[in-house]
Amino acid sequence: MMTPFELIKSDLSRQTGRYSNNLLIKNLLNNNRSFKYTFWLRLTSSSNSILKLFARYMHTHLSIKYQIQIPKEAKIGAGLYLGHATGIVISPSVEIGINCNISQFVNIGSNHGKAASIGNNVYIGPLVCIVEDVVIESNVTIGAGAVVVKDIPKNATAVGNPAKVINCNSPAKYINNMFEK
Repeated sequence: MMTPFELIKSDLSRQTGRYSNNLLIKNLLNNNRSFKYTFWLRLTSSSNSILKLFARYMHTHLSIKYQIQIPKEAKIGAGLYLGHATGIVISPSVEIGINCNISQFVNIGSNHGKAASIGNNVYIGPLVCIVEDVVIESNVTIGAGAVVVKDIPKNATAVGNPAKVINCNSPAKYINNMFEK
């Protein structure tokens, strides 16, 4: 299990291709919405109670400001990248592997309790809805506007409403600066 600070390093490395303390400060002070949001989300699980309390406040504040709802209970692996961080809603029961790109206006949810399980190196395009307890395996690309209601196999590209696999030729095509365990 990675610490919140290790997760923060992996998230920044995904965004910038490298990590340094100066880069961390620069991305927090500049308006890098994606990193700022993931930074405070990761710190909500800190073992330091004062830091955790402040992180929860900042997470709530940024959730309202950026219109992102990713609950602290969601299980999200290292290397999270939020593209154009706005309009994202994720269920607390979701499980997401490492190196996941989540674009703007994505909804991953469930009306019946258990949301999706998403593998490693997955790109989720803009306006995608992933509905109910589906399994999205590793190295998958989900095209813009897709509505995923069935499982997607490894290395696939899926598009449409409902989403259909169109090929298995370019796995993890849009995942850059991959974090390695």
